[in-house]
Amino acid sequence: MCGMASAESTQASVHEREPVRPTKEDEVAAAGSELIGGPLGRRALLGSSWWSPVRVIALVAIGMFALGLVQKAPCYDGAWFFGASSQYTHACYSDIPHLYQGRGFADGLVPYFDRLPGDMQYLEYPVLTGVFMEVASWLTPGTGTIQYQEQWYWMVNAGMLMVCAAVIVVCVTRTHARRPWDGLLVALAPAAALTATINWDLLAVALTAAAMLMWSRGRSLAFGVLLGLATAAKLYPFLLLGPLMVLCWRAGRWREFGKALGGAIVAWAVVNGPVMLFAFEGWSKFYTFSQERGVDFGSFWLIMAQNSDDPLSTDTVNTLATLLMLVCCAAVAALALVAPRRPRFAQLAFLIVAAFILTNKVYSPQYVLWLVPLAALARPKWRDFLIWQACEVAYFLGIWLYLAYTTSGDAHKGLPTDGYHWAIGLHLLGTLYLCVMVVRDIFMPDRDPVRRSGDDDPSGGALDGAEDVFVLGPAARPNRHVADARFDGPPVEWGRPGPTSGSL
Repeated sequence: MCGMASAESTQASVHEREPVRPTKEDEVAAAGSELIGGPLGRRALLGSSWWSPVRVIALVAIGMFALGLVQKAPCYDGAWFFGASSQYTHACYSDIPHLYQGRGFADGLVPYFDRLPGDMQYLEYPVLTGVFMEVASWLTPGTGTIQYQEQWYWMVNAGMLMVCAAVIVVCVTRTHARRPWDGLLVALAPAAALTATINWDLLAVALTAAAMLMWSRGRSLAFGVLLGLATAAKLYPFLLLGPLMVLCWRAGRWREFGKALGGAIVAWAVVNGPVMLFAFEGWSKFYTFSQERGVDFGSFWLIMAQNSDDPLSTDTVNTLATLLMLVCCAAVAALALVAPRRPRFAQLAFLIVAAFILTNKVYSPQYVLWLVPLAALARPKWRDFLIWQACEVAYFLGIWLYLAYTTSGDAHKGLPTDGYHWAIGLHLLGTLYLCVMVVRDIFMPDRDPVRRSGDDDPSGGALDGAEDVFVLGPAARPNRHVADARFDGPPVEWGRPGPTSGSL
């Protein structure tokens, strides 16, 4: 027993000393590294330079973010303000400048408390996002033309969102301690650079990435608090609690899950409680708007509606979309309990958010930001990541060209409806492809890039290396090794199941 413990300690220490080199494991990363001199050599002096992976990746992310700002330049100089379709033909649309006046910030109205003069009676964003928008308005000069103020408002928001982007890549880089260079997937994601300043989603994504980092460090209460704040900024982060609950069930880690759940509820309530209490009508606008909103861009529901003589009502679509999401939740829960090895937290987190995106009645192009950090943690494989990103870039161009077509009158400049449907299809297929690859990794752990390098669940915190106490089906059998005869890599081993494992 002592010898085994010593061997395990030695192996762990070796893993700590030797970070995973993507240029050694990933053929696409190796080929791409030729641009900077080729893969890292065996005799390279690691850790002897100021240029640590975190610093390099953060600077790359800021550089990509800056390129995204440059891409918006045609709109900043006029397309946001002149011409109905020019912001679409240049693919540089952003909600931020338009909502500065449209949501009352230019007039000093208080979000949720003051009624808006237009069709939207109150701000339709969650409270923490509303606070973010309000703070940016405080930093925007209140003098000059409205165009000048909107330009400033966008730049102020861009600066704040750039901080969020840096937080995201730093958190992803630090979450998998032995795989820091996986953060480059996030930093170099082209769809993320293109969509970063369309809306305020990066705030929720940054808080979610920070929460994932806290969970990987075993700080379940901090995870819950950050996830609660993320949910106060955007609805999707609360979905991560579902997979986490099932994984903690399988590992018997109810105490850690309870702390996470409690922290999330309290943090969400602290942010939302005062607004809910004193301005309930304004606070509830986000939820009622989401419910009443009809079928919109980017969803397969839109393809069905635009090809039907009798499209489904909004209530029917809400019901069907909810049922589909519940089916996906049940499938993810079953996957967590029957997989040969307990899935990694990042894998299930990616799958549940992807399921929400695929079944939802609307897909705005910036929603890709929700998935980018989770994809880098769930499937750190450059080929698959870039295939998915190519599909998302195609959709990014497709929606703006479609809007250009619909707003250009008889000129019909842009992409017609049938072409836009193909763009939606590419987005759906790309996301489904990455989901399939993640599910395959779960059933065949020998193919999982993270587990092939000798780790169990580096983003799993208390779940990392934990024994199972509740397993369903064949996974409850004593054999804890699953090998694929078609795969010639090293096998993946893990510990014995707990003494109370069950089987159904």
